[in-house]
Amino acid sequence: MAQYHKGSRTKQSGSGGKRRESRDKKKAHWGGFFAKIKLAGKETAAKKKGKEKGQAKTVSFANVASGASVKKVKITGVLESAADRHHARENIITKGTVIDTELGKCRVTSRPGQHGAINAVLVEKKAPPAQK
Repeated sequence: MAQYHKGSRTKQSGSGGKRRESRDKKKAHWGGFFAKIKLAGKETAAKKKGKEKGQAKTVSFANVASGASVKKVKITGVLESAADRHHARENIITKGTVIDTELGKCRVTSRPGQHGAINAVLVEKKAPPAQK
């Protein structure tokens, strides 16, 4: 079920008569529910029947690009989100979110609610453990 954001189709004119819209809202203008992609231990996905488009419900891995190579690494936490500061607390991942991975800090470049994969670029590499 999609959300349908729409006001009244009629409103009062200055003379007291009703003005009506000339057309209804197009299907492309309908609003949808926000897909909250959460960080979890195991990955789950939802796919529309008969469609190519799928979205992840929970994720645990990201494809991280650093230089010329791309590696699949485990996500250890959500650090900050540009979309909403509360998303970091709830471990919700959107485009632009800074995540903590095994390689270091990464910024999400994909839209996981649209196609289900987390693609990211390395922002800050973790320092190797100090040897004694």
